[in-house]
Amino acid sequence: MNRELKRVSVFITVMFLSLFVAGTGIQVISAGDVSDDQRNVRAIYDSYKTQRGAILVDGQPIAESLPSDDVYQYTRKYSSEMYSSVTGFFSLYQGATGLESASNSYLTGQNSSQFFEQISALLSGNPVTGASIELTIDPVVQKAAWDALGNKKGAVVAIDPSTGNILAMVSKPAFDANELAVHDGEESNANYKALLEDKNGPLLNRAYSELYAPGSVFKVIVASAAIESGLYTAESTFPNPTKFKLPGTDTYVMNSGEGKCGSGKNVSIADALRLSCNVPFAQLGIALGQDRIRAQAELFGFGKNLEFPMTSTASVYPKGMDEAQTGLSAFGQFDVRVTPLQMAMVSAAVAKKGVLLKPNLIENVVTSNLSILNQPTPEVFSQPMSEATAAIVRQMMVGAVERGVSGNAQISGIEVAGKTGTAQNGKGEPYTLWFTGFAPANNPKVAVAVVVADGGGLGQSGRGNSLAAPIARKVMEAVLRK
Repeated sequence: MNRELKRVSVFITVMFLSLFVAGTGIQVISAGDVSDDQRNVRAIYDSYKTQRGAILVDGQPIAESLPSDDVYQYTRKYSSEMYSSVTGFFSLYQGATGLESASNSYLTGQNSSQFFEQISALLSGNPVTGASIELTIDPVVQKAAWDALGNKKGAVVAIDPSTGNILAMVSKPAFDANELAVHDGEESNANYKALLEDKNGPLLNRAYSELYAPGSVFKVIVASAAIESGLYTAESTFPNPTKFKLPGTDTYVMNSGEGKCGSGKNVSIADALRLSCNVPFAQLGIALGQDRIRAQAELFGFGKNLEFPMTSTASVYPKGMDEAQTGLSAFGQFDVRVTPLQMAMVSAAVAKKGVLLKPNLIENVVTSNLSILNQPTPEVFSQPMSEATAAIVRQMMVGAVERGVSGNAQISGIEVAGKTGTAQNGKGEPYTLWFTGFAPANNPKVAVAVVVADGGGLGQSGRGNSLAAPIARKVMEAVLRK
C-alpha cells in the first residue's frame, strides 16, 4: 500500500512540476509573444479595458483610441486610408495587422519596458495607458506618394539613406480601417468579408509583403556583383547581337524593341544598364554565375525577413538554376521576386557609398507621462559593396536617367540616379512596372522604389519609364523641396 501511495505521490509531483514549468514559460518567457499574437482573442478583449496608445505622424494621430459609449470603453479611430499600409488595423473581431500588431505590446502598455507603469497601475487599481508611437513618416512625402500613385495598383517606399528612416510607405488599393474597428460584430465581419473578396486585394500590403518580378531594376544588383567581383569594370564589354540563344535551349533573349544595344559590335556594362539591354546582361549573368549574383543579392537583404518593426517578406533569388535560367535571372526574370522595400534598400545602399542601414519606421515610443521608452538609432544592416563600387554603380544609374531609358525620373537642376524596369509575368499577362533610385545623386536625401502592378491598367503597353518613373520623381521632389 505504501509503495502505491509513493508512486501516486511521485506521479502527482512530476505532473505538478510539469504544469509549473509550462505555466512559468507561458506567463514569463512567452508572455510578450502570446500578448502580441493577433489570434489571442482574450488579449484583444482585455486591451479594450485600457486606452490604447496613439500612432503619430509629425505629432498628429493617424490612429488613436477615443472614448465610446459601449461596454468596450474605447473605439479605435483612423485618420485616413493613406496610412492603412502602415497602421494596418486593430479589430475586436479580426485581430490586428501592420504596426497595430507589430507594436501591440507598446500600444497596450504591456511591453517589458513599461514594467514600473504596470506595477503602479496594479497598486492604484487604474489601468495602464498605452504608449504612443511617433513614426518616421514625413506627411508631405507620404501625401506626395499617395497622390502620385493615384488609382494605380502598386506601392511606393521612400527611405532616407543616411538614417534608414522610412519617409513614405504607400500601398494601393488601400482600405478604411475604421470599417473593421467598429464594435458591431455583424458589421465588422461583413466589412472584412467584402475586403477579402475584393479582387483588387486592398488588404494586401504591396510595400513589404507582396513579391514581384523585378525585371530590369535587378540589373543594378547584377552590375554591383560584376564590379565588386573585380573581374569587370563599367567599361567591360560583351558581344552585341540582336538576340542571344540561352545555353542548352532553343530560347532566345532579345532587347526591348528587339534591336541591338546601341550601334557597336560590342557593348559595355555601363551602356547596357543605361539602355536597359537584356542580351548583354544575360551574357554577364552567365559569366558571373548564379553564386556571385546570389551572394550580392543576399548582402542587400534577399532571403531575409526584416523587422522594421513589421516583418517583410523575404525577397527571392532562386537556387539550383542552370545557365539558361541564370541568364534570365540576370535581368530580373525567371523566378526572381522582390518587394518594393527591398528595391528601396538596394538604392539606399548605393546612395550611402555601399553601406546599407536597417530600415526603420519608429522615431520614438513615449509613455503617457512623456517618458521615452524607445528611440531607435541608425543601425548598419550590411555593407553590400565597397565605396568605390558604389561610386561606379551610382554613375551608371545617373547615366540611365540623364541619357538612357529612365529619363522620366529627371528633376530640373538635380542629378538623379535611377533605373526603370518592365517585368514580364507570363504569356498575355500584364507587365509589372518599376523604378528605383535616389536624389540628389552626389548628396542623397531620399532613396525610392515604385512598383506599378497589373501594367498600370495598360496590360503589356505600359513601361517602367512611362508610369513608375514619374511617380518616383514626384516623391523625390517632395523630399527635395523641404
